[in-house]
Amino acid sequence: MENQPFTTTLCDPDKIGIIGGSYGGNMVLATLAFRQEEFKVGVDIFGVTNWERTLKNIPSWWESMRDALYQKLGNPYEQVEYIRSISPLFHGDKINKPVIVLQGANDPRVLQVESDEMVDELRKNKVPTEYIVFTDEGHGFSKKENRITGYRAILEFLDKYLK
Repeated sequence: MENQPFTTTLCDPDKIGIIGGSYGGNMVLATLAFRQEEFKVGVDIFGVTNWERTLKNIPSWWESMRDALYQKLGNPYEQVEYIRSISPLFHGDKINKPVIVLQGANDPRVLQVESDEMVDELRKNKVPTEYIVFTDEGHGFSKKENRITGYRAILEFLDKYLK
């Protein structure tokens, strides 16, 4: 044992996934699109896929955040090319890892149409994709039953693709 280097493996690099909700969901899809080999699967929970649409459809009660978001991400009316360049929807053809998407049908921040379009793009490109729409949720889980259903589906998805 003398002169043997000490090594340890904390995790199997072939079994690493990425999960996020809301802006974190956007980061999941952006990472899968722009850094295709970093993660083996993605879990998108209520995530933004199309910043152009999201920024143009900010609800009136969220209006105070508009300027801050435009400064941070860009103006969707003046910087369309840039906004599309950072929106996963327009780069769905680059995603090649399994994805599960959870979406609230009544989400005022991330409209269901964004997830619908992203899922269609992934499926069109034959990416293994699971999609759950919660008809009685908005942006995030408010109901315990939906949390249980959602996280159980995520666990089954991860078991399927990472075990």
